[in-house]
Amino acid sequence: MKNKTARWSNSKHRWLALVGGISLLVWGLSGLMHIAMVLFGPQQAQFMPPTAQIELSGAKPIADTLSETGVLATSAVKTVAAPGGDALWQVTEEPMAARRYFKPSDGTEITDGDRAQAEFLARHFLDTDRAIVSATLQTDFDASYPWVNRLLPVWKLEFEGEDRLTAYVHTETSALAAVNNGTKETLQSLFRALHTWEWVPPGMEWLRVLVITLMVGSLFALAATGVMMLVTVRRRKRAPGAKGWHRAMSYILALPLIMFSASGVYHLVQSALVPPDSQLRMGEPVDLASGAWPVEQDWAAISAGRDIAAVSLVEGDGGRALYRVGLAPPRGAMGGGAHDHSASKKAEHEGQEHDHVASNAASPAPGDTPQTDAEIREARFAGIEPKGPAIYLDAQTGEVIEDGDRDIALAIARRFTEAPDEAVTGMELITRFSHEYDFRNKRLPVWRVDYAEPIKASVFVDTASGVLVDRVADWEKPERLIFSMIHKWNFLFPIGRLNLNLVVGGFVIALIVFMAILGLRMDWKNRRVRKRASGKATGQGAPMPDPAE
Repeated sequence: MKNKTARWSNSKHRWLALVGGISLLVWGLSGLMHIAMVLFGPQQAQFMPPTAQIELSGAKPIADTLSETGVLATSAVKTVAAPGGDALWQVTEEPMAARRYFKPSDGTEITDGDRAQAEFLARHFLDTDRAIVSATLQTDFDASYPWVNRLLPVWKLEFEGEDRLTAYVHTETSALAAVNNGTKETLQSLFRALHTWEWVPPGMEWLRVLVITLMVGSLFALAATGVMMLVTVRRRKRAPGAKGWHRAMSYILALPLIMFSASGVYHLVQSALVPPDSQLRMGEPVDLASGAWPVEQDWAAISAGRDIAAVSLVEGDGGRALYRVGLAPPRGAMGGGAHDHSASKKAEHEGQEHDHVASNAASPAPGDTPQTDAEIREARFAGIEPKGPAIYLDAQTGEVIEDGDRDIALAIARRFTEAPDEAVTGMELITRFSHEYDFRNKRLPVWRVDYAEPIKASVFVDTASGVLVDRVADWEKPERLIFSMIHKWNFLFPIGRLNLNLVVGGFVIALIVFMAILGLRMDWKNRRVRKRASGKATGQGAPMPDPAE
């Protein structure tokens, strides 16, 4: 029985060798390109966004400013940092339109303000004084700025220089959404061509999924039949040359190959069933111009003894307009996390295992703002909480609203899901990125609200701007966990992002050298042997190759 299994696995292993070896070269080399982009791509010089001194005493009421300029309803109104440490009012009328900016002191509108704000943010994050040769408001994803970046619209700013440095700035969140240069763009194009095959026309999506599934599936089959051979065929001593190295390294590399291939096919199939799309949704327009109480008139009392980071207008329960006065976190309180298990029904997720992998990453210690390239790169992926708690004031009466962030988050989630509060199974304040809420969303902290029937999903909302950031169906969560842990190897997060990529890269290189190259070389030699044998055959079959080879 053992010998029969050995011969069967050997024949199937040899039959898969050519297509499997080529597949491993294609996906292994393109996987290395992704690691190279992460390790050697252009890096922002500053991690935290610019800050502003919020001083509204004696300022012109923003309601009056908007009324005089004909802005009757807005999707978002908030203060943002401006050059020199001052603050501006940022007004969003349409989600995909350029934002408008007004000086708090006298209500003067900044001409071409959104472009100027994008340039200010880009220079802050990249710490460069290079001339900008092109500035374009981009409202669609493309090859250079693919959908994985999530945020739109963004300003595409191209800097002077042979390296073709390009920044993509999302002014609504004051975020550097992406940064490219010529080298990264080339690697990115090759990765999308070889790893995800995005060159296939949309109408042929089924063929792309089928071919990739067969080719990557051959890797899984190769690894599985290889393991069967390791178990059923024993050698007293290592075979010489390529055969010996191929077999010896199989003990180490078979499991990683199974992990990469199985999780890759799972990810491919699920993405085909539900094409990935940004779930970001702005709130409904709020009428601030009709506000009877200007926050500016009582600013001295509001700000006394408080370190105020930002002011924004959000929609509270029942659709009423609220001023959200965001407080800066105390020094030494950055990072960390908080849980709220006070939903009306006992949270079902109390007994579940939360993802604290990113929280335990080798990132900067609490209270330390990332400074070096390595710290900034680490923090970008792990996440650091940039905002503290908040005070809510009724925009009509000026009364302090007793509802806290949790209540506002629940109201926002209710508005976007239209689900009853009885369906909520738990709430949690997210202050770190994870497999379910990853770094591409660019917002922290956010509230996670878990729903049972009829939603059966988790929604992530930002109380600072009243937006739905992301929505993840319950059935999607296992794939996200598997892809994060098994394909990206994020179970190694405790050793740090840099070391994680080095380890994964090392295993991929080993797979390419010892499995793909040596395997293809052995397959080529075996084909030559079989060809010569068939040419000399005199009616007797050629001998069966040694299953241990």
